[in-house]
Amino acid sequence: MKTLIIAEKPDMGRTIAAVVEPKAVNRRTYLEGERYIVTWAIGHLVGLAEPDSYDAKYKRWNEHDLPIIPDRFKLKPNPRTKDQLKTIGELAKRCGRLVNACDAGREGQLIFHLIRTYLKLNQPAQRLWISDLTAETIRKGFDNLRSDNDYDDLTRAASARSEADWLIGMNASRAFTIRHRALLSVGRVQTPVLALLYDRYRELSDFKPETYYVVSAVMEQLSSSYRGVWQGERLTDKGKAEAIAAKVKGKPGRIQSYDVTESKEYPYRLYDLTLLQREANGKYGFSAKKTLDLAQALYEKHKVISYPRTNSNYVTEENLPVMGKVLSMLGGTSYADLVQGADRSRVHKGNKAVCNPSKVEDHHAILPTPKKAPILSADENKIYDMIVRRFLSHYYPPAIYNNHTVMTEVEQELFRTRIKQQLAPGWKVTQAAGAEDNKKSSKKKGKADSEEDDEQLTDSAFAVDPALPVQCTDSVAQEKATQPPKSYTEGTLLKAMESAGKTMEDEELRETMKDSGLGTPATRAATIERLKQVGYITLSGKKLDITSKGVAAVELIRGAGVELLASPVMTGQWEQRLVQISRGEASDERFMEQVKQFARVIVDKVKQQPPAPPGTFEDEGGTAGRKGRGGAKASRSAAAKRSGSSGRSGTAPSGEAAVPGVPDGESVHSSRSGGTAAAVRTPAAPSSPAKGAAAGLVALEACPRAGCGGSIIEGKRGYGCSRYREGCGFVIWKEQQGKKVSVPMLKSLISKGATSVLTFKNKDGTSYKGKWVLSDRAKGTLSIRSET
Repeated sequence: MKTLIIAEKPDMGRTIAAVVEPKAVNRRTYLEGERYIVTWAIGHLVGLAEPDSYDAKYKRWNEHDLPIIPDRFKLKPNPRTKDQLKTIGELAKRCGRLVNACDAGREGQLIFHLIRTYLKLNQPAQRLWISDLTAETIRKGFDNLRSDNDYDDLTRAASARSEADWLIGMNASRAFTIRHRALLSVGRVQTPVLALLYDRYRELSDFKPETYYVVSAVMEQLSSSYRGVWQGERLTDKGKAEAIAAKVKGKPGRIQSYDVTESKEYPYRLYDLTLLQREANGKYGFSAKKTLDLAQALYEKHKVISYPRTNSNYVTEENLPVMGKVLSMLGGTSYADLVQGADRSRVHKGNKAVCNPSKVEDHHAILPTPKKAPILSADENKIYDMIVRRFLSHYYPPAIYNNHTVMTEVEQELFRTRIKQQLAPGWKVTQAAGAEDNKKSSKKKGKADSEEDDEQLTDSAFAVDPALPVQCTDSVAQEKATQPPKSYTEGTLLKAMESAGKTMEDEELRETMKDSGLGTPATRAATIERLKQVGYITLSGKKLDITSKGVAAVELIRGAGVELLASPVMTGQWEQRLVQISRGEASDERFMEQVKQFARVIVDKVKQQPPAPPGTFEDEGGTAGRKGRGGAKASRSAAAKRSGSSGRSGTAPSGEAAVPGVPDGESVHSSRSGGTAAAVRTPAAPSSPAKGAAAGLVALEACPRAGCGGSIIEGKRGYGCSRYREGCGFVIWKEQQGKKVSVPMLKSLISKGATSVLTFKNKDGTSYKGKWVLSDRAKGTLSIRSET
């Protein structure tokens, strides 16, 4: 009998067939050769059944029916792909052996085993485990097929993940939806990620900028000139700062000390998926999903990179010969000049920055394959170029620098100068222009305000003579302001998800957190997209903003006394336990018992929670924006159709919600995608500046209008007074003179009457310094005061 090969997607199936059965006949939904029949799953064909499959009473969302905890989970085919599932079942009857050729990872293992379990396929199965789709790798993979039973631990972890997400998402979403009479999407991973954005939002709202001053001076010695920064306690008195600047200007000085040390910078780690997504977001503004889609196309369609959904930044000894072939291939491409300068001897099994088998589990780091890239789209080429340049960088020596520190004394005032002089660029010649500057500037942004960064980077020669005097030719006192924490971008959110919200700049420390992050490299992009779809977050340029809907959701969840549901650390620990199950180091049965108990606790706590105040979830066009509102309407419409109640809304009598479906989108039930009843009615947030000052909105400041007594709240287009219905017309529009008024700026305007110094642009493109000033405290009118 023949062998049935089940791939995850059509392109993968056709690629495999071209290698193992090059003369196979194309039957549209499968290819058949003399020894093998190759077909595919088209993603999840089977998923966990919905509650009404266990009991018809679950069609109505009733508080008294919670928690829903099946003794044994049922499976249900995805109705959109049931014909393909039927095809696999019919083909299996003609085959005596199966090959699981789905993606080599936890989700691929789940896809195959759900199909096998549902169709009751009892044939012996083998596992194809490969990291790229080149012909050589596929042939080698088939030469080294292992029994699928060898991956039983991975299968158990995959099932546990799926069932845990079902239990938490199903029960928590129903409990919160019923209690608060509005569709609320809650999930094991998405809720802690939303909590990260909420906490950052609160930090930004509570932040109050402080003005301080930095005195810098220009020193000259013979033909050399350098800039120094005054050393001492932070200056908050403008007069004192200006006095220091005037005191030293034009005066002679001496070099108190001069130190020079050498340092080396080694190439950055090879890419895993999360690192690739983070850097593509920073460099090109790509969303995590877009980067994943582009990488998948490079892997599946073009076959020019290895498996992208990896969490490793290293390779094994087996990969080293292939890397040599890749280098040779690149010699015949536009990277030829870089290949010519490469030193092959630098990549070897002793180089632990590249070859570290102990840090490679399912898949090695993302690498180019030996296949020469065909014509790629512009965006595909950007991702491919990043991967190739990172690969090439490890064949080059470290960059070498001299670090100069000069301490100069003028009129008993001390100034520090730090100059980083590049002696040899090393591996940095492989990087595209501007790439390293961007990376360096992002690191500088992360420094605390107290660490005023005065380091100057140069590739020119620099030296001073401590024995000779210096002259201070110029000095200036510059006004600065403490900076709030940065809003999350998709790149920085991915970094936070990887470390379960813990701030870690040390990459080695981050490495230890990889098994306990939020989600996996394969699912993080989908989680972010999910938060957008349900209207919890919106994208503003690169910045991710939490909506008033998202704020209300987190506050309700935490207010119910189930803080762990929104805890990144707890979810990270769950992810770590799933990894341990996949390694055979932990019990899936014990894990599931703990999940069931947690689901019971959630339901009990929510039942005791007072309902949300009226107006919290009124759809008045809040900050969720058009996409969030459209998604909510579409989901409510779909829910109404499924329940058979035309046009019915997501609200319901107390203790009951007539909304079918599963309110959780984290791949809980593979049988459906996008059909979950998880959209939340948009809570009140002003589309006109102060419209809808309902419960749940955050008061940012007291209204400055004399005798008003209201509070300033944030709307979609501006900041307005909560007493607008009583006639208060105070409003500060967010967009003015081509700039956006942030919450910290608003607070500074109301409390101090002005912002810190900003940069504005004239119509001719030139820029100037100035401050926004609150010129009318009754209406909120702003004017610009130029700062010379």
